[in-house]
Amino acid sequence: MVTRRNFIKTTAIAGVAVMSGVESCAFTGGKMSFKNITIQSVGSNFEREPLIRPFGFKGGYMTEIWQTANFIMSSSGIEKVGLCTQNVLWSDAAVFASHSESGGNALMYALTEHALQLLKGRTFTSPVELLDDILEEVYQYGVKITGNVNLRKTFALNALVGVDNAIWMLFAAENGIKNFDDMIPEKYRPALSQHHKIVASIPLMAYSIPVSEIVQAADSGYFFMKIKIGQPGTQEEMLAKDMARLSSIHESIGHYRTPHTTSGKLPYYFDANGRYENKETLLKLIDHAKKIGAFDQIAIIEEPFAEELQIDVSDIPLRLASDESAHTDKDAIVRIGMGYKAIALKAIAKTLSMTMKIANVAKERNVPCFCADLTVNPILIDWNKNVAARLDAFPGLGTGLLETNGHQNYKNWATMESYHPYKDAMWRKTKDGVFNLDSDFYDKSGGILTDSTHYMDMFKA
Repeated sequence: MVTRRNFIKTTAIAGVAVMSGVESCAFTGGKMSFKNITIQSVGSNFEREPLIRPFGFKGGYMTEIWQTANFIMSSSGIEKVGLCTQNVLWSDAAVFASHSESGGNALMYALTEHALQLLKGRTFTSPVELLDDILEEVYQYGVKITGNVNLRKTFALNALVGVDNAIWMLFAAENGIKNFDDMIPEKYRPALSQHHKIVASIPLMAYSIPVSEIVQAADSGYFFMKIKIGQPGTQEEMLAKDMARLSSIHESIGHYRTPHTTSGKLPYYFDANGRYENKETLLKLIDHAKKIGAFDQIAIIEEPFAEELQIDVSDIPLRLASDESAHTDKDAIVRIGMGYKAIALKAIAKTLSMTMKIANVAKERNVPCFCADLTVNPILIDWNKNVAARLDAFPGLGTGLLETNGHQNYKNWATMESYHPYKDAMWRKTKDGVFNLDSDFYDKSGGILTDSTHYMDMFKA
């Protein structure tokens, strides 16, 4: 038995089904059945966006971030452009260190172009399966052109974000899907079933940000801030600096109160970017937190150890989160088995397709997730926000979490905001430390399925 909702007649041209309107997916035997979509042509372009100041972490500094635009057109003539914010330093610091900044970006862009060429002429029904089909080949191409046999999988996934987004946009348009909820495959819906009215907006406080600015952020309503630890120097120097920073922060905002946590206190979120080389050093920092009364306010310590150290953290008495090390759903399962009690999702860095798979395995194991940033552009923030808005509330809070720091780092942020199809929407704005998500946000899916005139115009020719 086949039933169809909102059916509009299709015609056939040269053996290809072409919509004369918007056609919904079919339901066969109680299961959804989606159209076979053939990718007829592809294209790519990019813009180099300068930063306000060099952005440093993992021992390197970025001065600009490439925004790539990825064009695909189906055989029925529907055109979509997906976006990607490249971050070579985050995805593979070794590639960043062994090339010029532009050289590293060019290598990642080459992976994107290679992926697009692989898609030309290919037919698909599932964006998730399509990503699975090309990921390994794109990754091996990356190993070849970087000359790095230990290339991190996130380098390939980062390169594929815009390609994956374009595929999802095309998939939705071809199947008459109007919103993000209907786009989520049935298998992954349990992990993405919420509709939060607010999502915490998390700014990033780098090493160089003075505590006075952290206080200023707290005064303006931010209650959940990402603070970089693992400062430069030897392990002893790093620990001393991190202990001093923790003391200064706790002394300055430890007494602040917020209605968004069950304790009423401001939670601390520390990101070490793999700088701690052993468990003993991290435990010394934790002991210091206990000594100054900050221990109970530490909600997350993210990626304390380098991935290759393979340190079991199940005995550490805090919630440790995996970010870069959870490249794929399989990696996430390994990290959870090692004692990690949270996963930082990055739909804007590891693709939406892979993020759904990671969120799914975390949900099955009762491990909470939240959404971290990659200093992405305004449109990609809302790709991430759609995920954050649907995750289970983070423990100790009544809502989801979304890091966003582009406004702190891009020189031309206001111009970039103008490219958003709903640039003036209130759900795009942080107010008192949160994004307020009303029915308009969910009806419009944060604008992610709506074409951006600026990026579409890049492919007019």
